[in-house]
Amino acid sequence: MTTAPLIGVLALQGDVREHARAIEDAGARAMAVRRKSELDAVDGLVIPGGESTAMWKLATAFDLLEPLKLRIKEGLPAYGSCAGMIMLADRIEGGADGQETIGGIDMVVRRNAFGRQVDSFEADLDFAGRGSVRAVFIRAPWVESVGADVEVLGRAEPGGRIVAVRQGPLLATSFHPELTGDARVHSYFVEMVREF
Repeated sequence: MTTAPLIGVLALQGDVREHARAIEDAGARAMAVRRKSELDAVDGLVIPGGESTAMWKLATAFDLLEPLKLRIKEGLPAYGSCAGMIMLADRIEGGADGQETIGGIDMVVRRNAFGRQVDSFEADLDFAGRGSVRAVFIRAPWVESVGADVEVLGRAEPGGRIVAVRQGPLLATSFHPELTGDARVHSYFVEMVREF
């Protein structure tokens, strides 16, 4: 029997516990990641929702930004939800002055594209051809454009905005599947971790 993959949840800020629970529900082991040694130990990484500028500043303060960029460049499977999607984008619109990302996905993401906290909403959308999932959008970004190697896995109505993408071992969603009790998005990511 193979050991379940160990998936880290970047625990600088955001909904860490909810992601850890969803990872375990999807059949993997979860671990909080706050240090480089913890990052080096994991088979995959979840970058949770939260606030992308705070996450960038904290990653810099904890000397994690460059190690994160390196592990992603070396092929570490990673999944970013909401602020995590922004962190995995190569380019962002509406970011803070000088805001950096980890990068890895050839896309342009617009911060807070769906509006402020009061504009948060839920919707059903088709995810990766696996049927309808309930998507929770909280101050969510959307994807303005993607490169040729990026696969679009989900769109939100109205307008058909891109809200889920994959490029190789990297997955990103605008929404928060960890808040719904449905582990299918995390199961998809666990399959990616096993694949890579």
